[in-house]
Amino acid sequence: MDQPAEAMISNPAVVMGLLAIILGVIFKTAHSQNRQWKKFYKYVPALLLCYFLPSLLNTFGVVDEKSAKSVYHVASRYLLPACLILLTISIDLKAIINLGPKALIMFLTGTIGIVIGGPLAILVMSAINPEVVGGHGPDAVWRGMTTIAGSWIGGGANQASMKEMFEVGGDIFSAMVTVDVIVANIWMAVLLLMAGNHKAIDAKTGADTTAIEDLKQRVEAYHAEHARLPTLNDYMTIIAIAFGITGFAHFCGDILAPYFDQFAWAQEYSLNSTFFWLIVISTTIGISLSFTRVRHIEAFGASKVASSFLYILVASIGLHMNVMAILDTPWFFVLGAIWMLTHAALMLIVAKAIKAPLFYMAVGSQANVGGAASAPVVASAFHPSLAPVGVLLAVLGYGVGTYMAYICGLIMQSVAP
Repeated sequence: MDQPAEAMISNPAVVMGLLAIILGVIFKTAHSQNRQWKKFYKYVPALLLCYFLPSLLNTFGVVDEKSAKSVYHVASRYLLPACLILLTISIDLKAIINLGPKALIMFLTGTIGIVIGGPLAILVMSAINPEVVGGHGPDAVWRGMTTIAGSWIGGGANQASMKEMFEVGGDIFSAMVTVDVIVANIWMAVLLLMAGNHKAIDAKTGADTTAIEDLKQRVEAYHAEHARLPTLNDYMTIIAIAFGITGFAHFCGDILAPYFDQFAWAQEYSLNSTFFWLIVISTTIGISLSFTRVRHIEAFGASKVASSFLYILVASIGLHMNVMAILDTPWFFVLGAIWMLTHAALMLIVAKAIKAPLFYMAVGSQANVGGAASAPVVASAFHPSLAPVGVLLAVLGYGVGTYMAYICGLIMQSVAP
């Protein structure tokens, strides 16, 4: 669907204001006690609206392409690395290990399912309809699929990372974002349905759920001990750490990218990309600081600040999505379905083999596919006190997502026709 020659809004500041209003309305209604709103959000995930509503501004020509790119540039170059830093700093590897080996096994199984699912989907589709997975240059299908890999191993932050690292074209990105959101939310709906029957399913599979009860008590005790109301000093500390490291990552990226640009092989691995180094350095420093006292900034809301950055990023990504694009390429839905079925099948097989509780399978899967935005939703479907566990595993997804999605992208590039 072509955008009109002249859009209604061409000022990036106005566009940013519209996105802020849209996000505010979504969150206000999503947390409303009104019965109609609660019923609405029972079937329509808030995250889906964060993508979908901004996309209407693009689809119907309300916002012009130049202003949308300006907003996305700010979100991807400044808010994205700051978001990754704050999320990875809060990783508590000791607490994750205490979840037990089965929880980590299911999480890593989910990651592996995404990494191999993408290339497998390309190979299967190559046999069914080779034209679907063809293309060259920025709009090559495999490039668009790297953004799904990023989204499904960590969330929206890694999705934006892959878009820039693999220089994904706007048209294929629009189609893949739509596939990503719809397929992922269908799978989340399946997980929530299973969560409602988890006792019967665990009883049938013979899973030992005693560790879950201990987990509930441990999580509640941790938050009761460490959580506190943030002060202005706390928020300024968070901002100083997030944007200070972001600035340092930009500084290093400006040096490393030109250096690697002299090597022909470096382009194949995105080593000559300033954005590549920005993301890798930000994530690596964040993970490194998780072993220090700096990680205690999570006690006064580092992940909440990061999530606010993330939702602005999600909305700016939505500005690039044309909801009519998928109508031209319905085969992309089949491609996404094959990918998700590979992930789901591997999760179910491993869960049954090790007799893992459904909770570990569901949260391990959603921590990959949905990230910090929706993993807590699935976790809380089992018990409200378990929501932080979803965040914990999802944050681990942010830590490994940049690397694993990148590897998945290289594999898809190698098998693409």
